[in-house]
Amino acid sequence: MPSETRKKSHTGRIILLCLLAALLIFGVIFSHFGGLGPGKCADKEAFSSHAREVTEIILPEHTRIAALGEATHGNKEFQQLKRTVFQSLAERYGIRAFCLEGDYGGCELANKYIHGGEGSAEEAAAAIGFAIYRTEEMADLIRWMREYNETAAEGEDLIFYGFDMQRSEKEYICLKEAAAKAGIDTGRLDQLWDAEAESFSETSTLEERRLALTEIRDQFDPSDSIGIHTVDILLQNAALFAEYNAGNNPVGMRDQFMAENILWILEQEEARGHNCIFVSAHNGHVEQKGSYDAENKVMGNLLADAIGEDAYYVTGTDFRKATVNLPLQSGKRITHMFYSHDPLANAAKECGYEMCWLDFSAVSEDSPLYPAVHDYCWMGSLGDSYNAFFMTFVPMSYRIYRSPAILFDSMIFVSEAHPTVIQEVPNP
Repeated sequence: MPSETRKKSHTGRIILLCLLAALLIFGVIFSHFGGLGPGKCADKEAFSSHAREVTEIILPEHTRIAALGEATHGNKEFQQLKRTVFQSLAERYGIRAFCLEGDYGGCELANKYIHGGEGSAEEAAAAIGFAIYRTEEMADLIRWMREYNETAAEGEDLIFYGFDMQRSEKEYICLKEAAAKAGIDTGRLDQLWDAEAESFSETSTLEERRLALTEIRDQFDPSDSIGIHTVDILLQNAALFAEYNAGNNPVGMRDQFMAENILWILEQEEARGHNCIFVSAHNGHVEQKGSYDAENKVMGNLLADAIGEDAYYVTGTDFRKATVNLPLQSGKRITHMFYSHDPLANAAKECGYEMCWLDFSAVSEDSPLYPAVHDYCWMGSLGDSYNAFFMTFVPMSYRIYRSPAILFDSMIFVSEAHPTVIQEVPNP
């Protein structure tokens, strides 16, 4: 009997070890793929027949805003696409405005550089202010825009716009310059500014900032749209951070402000004789049917409402596999691998495309590809943050479950996306 008991005990331990080994293998596979594999694949033959080169993107005739989304902020390929797509649209459709999800003031410094300003393309990229743009890919775009402008005819020059409002130091500089040019005293505002911290003083109240900024705004000539807009950006910044400081998450407010700023840019370009602008931002902002909740639509949805869905054309992006450059809460940046589980991105990989464009309007209802384009599926969607626990064991934290055709008019798929390399801040 004791021998038989020992045998049962030994067998039990073996079974337990096998179960633990199976659980470990399951965990490794699940954490690697975000599931038990890369996900389903759309019909490969149909996908191959519809896939096109990225430079073949076709804009409908009445497009006024051509938006390009990015599935992540931390991959080279999505950064490179900014230049590839914008350059193609500039050459084929006469678009002259590049509009970035970056603060107005920082992008204005980049704009000065592409119009012959001092410094380097790397310094201009760093001036935008966000680490995600301090890359060789962004410097390459800025370098090309400067070279283009060197031979551009009058009124045909490229302009680099920013439509975000999350920082204030560069906007303050721009406002000071605009006010000095218009002969407007900024003394009251200067008293609220902390030069050492390069931001508004912590002791200044929102109401004090509003009053000082409104006082300056009222003194600008109504025709000075740039001066007035710079004030508006700072007013937006003050309102946004009042919400943050109150413990709220004003994502809807930010998208509303960004939409307003893009419409202002569109007006500026139409006044120059250009009826279409190019917008670059995260997929989550450019979606044409996206919303945060019942009361807060995303930027793209607001723009489509404002100018009409037929005038807003959006191309989203996705990856099959991406090793993404992301920051931890400490600020230290790491790289981590993700799979989107997007059937269309999987098809791009299986068909041998490194990168390709798919026009959803070209996919007919009788095509085997139609369900993959219109049905809900998982798609990759990463911001600029990393949480090891959730992103390893909760794949939904870096994916969205939506219909590609509801969100976008077309998409670009990258089979394997590589991490950006964040450059050190260059010495001027």
